[in-house]
Amino acid sequence: MMGRLVIVSNRVAVPRRGEAAAAGGLAVALKDAFSNRGGLWFGWSGTVSPEPPDVVRHARRAKVDYAVIDLSQAAYDGFYAGYANSALWPMFHFRLGLLSYDRDQAECYRAVNRRYAEKLMGMLRPDDTIWVHDYQMIPLGAELRALGSRHRIGYFHHIPFPPWAVFSAMPGAEDLIRDLLAYDLVGVQTHRDLAGLVDCMAQGTGMKMRAGGEVRFRGRRIRLRAFPIGIATDEFADVAARSADAPEAQRLVASLAGRALIIGAERLDYTKGLPERLKAFGALLNRFPEYRSKVTYLQVAARSREDVESYKDLKREIEHLAGCINGEHADADWTPVRYVGRAVPRDTLAGYYRAAQVGLVTPLRDGMNLVAKEYVAAQDTENPGVLVLSRFAGASEEMPEALTVNPLDAVGMAEAMKAALEMPLEERRERHGTMLRRLRENTVGGWAKSFLDVLEGHDAAEAPPSRAAALAVFQARLMSRSISTSSDSVSGEMVGSQVADLSTARASRAR
Repeated sequence: MMGRLVIVSNRVAVPRRGEAAAAGGLAVALKDAFSNRGGLWFGWSGTVSPEPPDVVRHARRAKVDYAVIDLSQAAYDGFYAGYANSALWPMFHFRLGLLSYDRDQAECYRAVNRRYAEKLMGMLRPDDTIWVHDYQMIPLGAELRALGSRHRIGYFHHIPFPPWAVFSAMPGAEDLIRDLLAYDLVGVQTHRDLAGLVDCMAQGTGMKMRAGGEVRFRGRRIRLRAFPIGIATDEFADVAARSADAPEAQRLVASLAGRALIIGAERLDYTKGLPERLKAFGALLNRFPEYRSKVTYLQVAARSREDVESYKDLKREIEHLAGCINGEHADADWTPVRYVGRAVPRDTLAGYYRAAQVGLVTPLRDGMNLVAKEYVAAQDTENPGVLVLSRFAGASEEMPEALTVNPLDAVGMAEAMKAALEMPLEERRERHGTMLRRLRENTVGGWAKSFLDVLEGHDAAEAPPSRAAALAVFQARLMSRSISTSSDSVSGEMVGSQVADLSTARASRAR
């Protein structure tokens, strides 16, 4: 019989009794996996206590046991607000100028992971499979191994993974990369991120990679793979169709008075390119004055991490830019920019997406960006809108039919918005239909299943590795030709030295 699935994530939202799990995030992604086998979900409760009791609180909903632990104020400041979000987050998003490193915070980060591992070990069963999520928990696998865990442990990295040239700027970079060797499978969102991960593994540990994105370490096989996360496409499409007739969406449409709508929606975060987006919309109105009083831009930016100074600065900058655009272009009956600085319910947003002629998703760097996928899923297939998408969003790998832009080019973005607003119906249908079919093939449930199949050995062990995975190894090797193998870390070799060999190499023998 299959053992339990044990999920570890930074934040765990325990559903209230009688309520379903949350409608978004990992709760949706793991719903099917939990329903088939049951399991345990462990992590931070979201509560900061002056002196939290050193106990784990438990709850059971459906087949899932929830186990949560509080953080002290000191742990929150050092682990979460400090090292995770002031050092790791900017580094992984290529923003080294915003990286703020403090050694005490780095030690707190490891101490919290150690505490989590100690609490989790007492709840584990021998046949459990453990799946750790995201950058807050990188050392957790190594801490579990140090306590004697022999479980299958996987790690999924939800945000971008830069190459070693960026990663190595982080003090202690080699230790972080070696932490990943405790896992049996390390997953990232895109093949671009996989190339970054492989490069970091190679240069940060001194190892050589096998062609399938695999290394051997202390008798274990560690696999590195890309698993692009999807959404519950048909479910979100149904929500959007219903929400389009809801009062909130109807009020929005009526307030536009026949004008076209451009929409953006995300957390308030410096990785999302919000100032650049506002500047591009200003460029649209300046360079193409025929769109003045003809189009409205709605930006929803829910506040987040308000205790981090860079986020306070970002909020002020966005408010200033929105005010400047409105001051320059607004009429008595038209406000060009509508800025909503708070969270909007998911169902309401789905209705807004459906009403928008253009979806503007232009992060400076993003692991995937599910807003892009939700915008496409929400559209009326008979009269769909157009997605304008940053080339630096992970979603761009799967959505080449979007109008792809560089968010640092305000004029280029303005031209893309103009092209989207003027695109003929037949072309809009063709682009949208292709993207929608791909979204339906790569659902969020399929993402979870594919990761767990590889982690638990249910994939076709003797099938050739994907060409993209092999190419990622090849690209990383080109970036670091003179890698020497570390005597105490990893043994492994590159299988094949030519691109032709990489595309046909067999995966190494299953465990």
